[in-house]
Amino acid sequence: MNCEFLVVGAGIAGASAGYELSRHGSVVLLEREDRPAYHSTGRSAAFFTVNYGNRVIRALTEASRAFLSSPPDRFAAHPLMAARGVLTIARADQMETFEANLAEARKLTDEIAPVTVAEAHRMMPVLRPDYVAAAHFEAGQYMDVDLLHSGYLRALTGRGGKLVCGAEVRRIERVGGVWRATTPAGDFEAPILVDAAGAWADEIARMAGVRGVGLVPKRRTVIIFPGPEGVELNGAPMVIDVDEQFYFKPEAGKILASPADETPSPPCDARPEEIDIAVTVERIQRASRLRVARIEHSWAGLRSFVADKTLVIGPDPDTDGFLWLAGQGGYGIMTSPAAARAVAALATGGVWPGDLAAREVTAEHLAPGRPALAADRNASAP
Repeated sequence: MNCEFLVVGAGIAGASAGYELSRHGSVVLLEREDRPAYHSTGRSAAFFTVNYGNRVIRALTEASRAFLSSPPDRFAAHPLMAARGVLTIARADQMETFEANLAEARKLTDEIAPVTVAEAHRMMPVLRPDYVAAAHFEAGQYMDVDLLHSGYLRALTGRGGKLVCGAEVRRIERVGGVWRATTPAGDFEAPILVDAAGAWADEIARMAGVRGVGLVPKRRTVIIFPGPEGVELNGAPMVIDVDEQFYFKPEAGKILASPADETPSPPCDARPEEIDIAVTVERIQRASRLRVARIEHSWAGLRSFVADKTLVIGPDPDTDGFLWLAGQGGYGIMTSPAAARAVAALATGGVWPGDLAAREVTAEHLAPGRPALAADRNASAP
């Protein structure tokens, strides 16, 4: 099958890129699993906050807000986001980090403000009185990841794009200026190949004869357990430790919690480790009066990072027609609208998005050939 843009990976990165690229030409989206969003996208805590990541990540997030808050007509049957706050807490020994975190966050938004310890306990009454020394609150939002992802795919196919599942890429070659990907579902050809394969992005690159960017997939563990009896937490905010040592949030009468772990892992179908579950329980029970007597569900996902923890977006500097969309870390869903527009601009030679330029994000900040990645690229020859 021939197309103009061949995208490898149908998670949130590939789906959003395909959505934007389908405005400019024919798109085929290849997914190795039997259904899209099986790995990281389908295992996300699904929260929108600008107080997360470095300056470039925060700018990409802010530039994605308008789309997520008000998507195009018929993109989704319901709102993509619902108001729910984020309460960041700190112990007395974390005050220096807390002040730096608050100052950085307020450079981008005025929606984050300090609250008193009493206010923090009112917002989340299960916090231990002797644990919290300071807190700030952001009017963040929960995201409906499935609705967002399916919206991208529906619009892509509505424009004539193709989603092909069960299409694990087994071989990639470039012949006569065209990429050919061999899969169990057939061969697919295009002059431009977009590597949006998540934890497998470096493997796809090496298969294509392209140097990797030093991706390190890292496991993140999540558990769900029953909420406390006699305490109403409906509408209560998500709680995050200022050093990102844990977070928890009420969800449909239960509690979703994580130790915010980042354990290096090979690309795989990630599974939680018992030690990480135990660490989650210990940290949550230390900070709150929640009791984890029974874990109803647990899972793990892979969040892939490069050295500077910034997305890798753009044409490979050494290989014609090969575009990167990788290194999303834990930011891929909430940055997907802006990241996809950046991919489309770079793939088509279009104008760089004005809202990214206004936030002082350039193509060079995201480029696979940027200096911060040079050492890992030199060590990642195919």
